[in-house]
Amino acid sequence: MRPLLVLAVLAVAAQACALEPPKTEEQKTLYAIGQTVSRQLSVFNLSADEFQYVLLGLTDAQSGNKAAAEPAQYNRKIQELARSRRAAHAQKLGPANKEALEKAAKEQGAVKTASGLIYLPVKEGDGAQPKLTDTVRVNYRGILVDGKEFDSSYKRGNPLEFKLDSVIKCWTEGVQKMKVGGKAKLTCPAALAYGEQGAGDLILPGATLQFEVELLDIKK
Repeated sequence: MRPLLVLAVLAVAAQACALEPPKTEEQKTLYAIGQTVSRQLSVFNLSADEFQYVLLGLTDAQSGNKAAAEPAQYNRKIQELARSRRAAHAQKLGPANKEALEKAAKEQGAVKTASGLIYLPVKEGDGAQPKLTDTVRVNYRGILVDGKEFDSSYKRGNPLEFKLDSVIKCWTEGVQKMKVGGKAKLTCPAALAYGEQGAGDLILPGATLQFEVELLDIKK
């Protein structure tokens, strides 16, 4: 790596760390771009040294410098690296997945169903109970086994509506156990979630997922 460019990249990174949190809408939009790029990069599980090359590529592109490697020629290798890194990371998560399932099953009040779903009522509802063909409205949080939140309708300020027979098996089964006004924790082995394919940038193949679900309404 070229010493002067390394110093430039590190200087940019250090300057970014020294910035105050974004205040204006434009600053927040720019900040959100950084968050989005970070999520896209998470699939590669980069080391600190590897990340410096990513920064170098970004810096060269933004500065108009000649590319050391043309992106179009490396699309296939980028995809191959993403697949191999996801698979390796997923394999490492195996013990954590098992531990999360065992821990959830031991929580007071938890019920493990024949499918492997672990259902824990947090608050009992007093309304109607949905059927398989119903459309429901829920608020929820999705959590990885390392505690990282990967999705939240609460943060978006927008509850989710869906037909119970059109979502992952964990939700189809778990939400049918709830009543309107109730809240539950669903711990989902991979077979009831996104299986060996994973989903998006954060949900790796074979991932056990946990959801906190609040059933708001059954749509008629």
